[in-house]
Amino acid sequence: MVRAHDLGVKGADKINERLCELSLDGVQLVVYKSINGIAYTPGAVSAQLAKNISSRIKENSKDIALIGAYFNPVHPNTAKIENGIAVFKDYLSVAKELGCDFVGSETGSYNGDPWIYHPMNHSDEALDRVVATFSELADYAAQNGVNIAMEGAFGHVCHTPERLYEAVERIGRSNIRFIFDLYNYLDISNVDIAYEILHRGLDVLGNRILLFHIKDFVIADGKLKQCGVGKGILDFDRILSAIYSHNKNAILVLEGTVGDDLPFAVSYLKDKINKLENDASVN
Repeated sequence: MVRAHDLGVKGADKINERLCELSLDGVQLVVYKSINGIAYTPGAVSAQLAKNISSRIKENSKDIALIGAYFNPVHPNTAKIENGIAVFKDYLSVAKELGCDFVGSETGSYNGDPWIYHPMNHSDEALDRVVATFSELADYAAQNGVNIAMEGAFGHVCHTPERLYEAVERIGRSNIRFIFDLYNYLDISNVDIAYEILHRGLDVLGNRILLFHIKDFVIADGKLKQCGVGKGILDFDRILSAIYSHNKNAILVLEGTVGDDLPFAVSYLKDKINKLENDASVN
């Protein structure tokens, strides 16, 4: 799968067409980034519009694995937080019509914009605020018969898989799943233990992982720089083997691979997945 707004097209019909061209199973859908005329405001998507979008994207047996409604729950601008919560709730209310039971977000940063490291992110206050906000959202999701998904990142409040797990344990709702993005947890300070972080994440987050974001990177000027999957330094034989051992039916979502890099990444990953499956059948 792939983020819909990484396909280089807009509109449900064009998204479906591009998925067919690339032989991809479906998308992570951020509606306001993928459909023309949809604003990032409450009330922008009616139930009927959601049904129309879903029916067109889902033609040819395509799927919507996650609705992205990412916002910063600890932003210093409270108006942005309130708008983010309202939009997130809107998507929870039309998730069924969109044909997806999951709406997701990251846990944000006190830095505001961009969402990068701030010393307060690692504080108890920060975690308390994330727990309170996502408890409210999980309850609202339950009222609508759907679920939320939470994603951690190195510079955010939930900066490790363990911190994300702690947050969800404190929230204590059964309708929360995890989005696992290995690249998100990496920084130049810990890149040498990337595969240790991968295995820790798989162990800690366990069978509540909804899907995996798949990214790649190079190191340039002492920093991690994202690039197309298969063109960086990550060992995808190692990564996919670990994911496959964890869950043979795992959902993989390409994120940030665009343009000419996208068909290459799809072919690259499919070759490696086919090899894994063939090796498993032989053994």
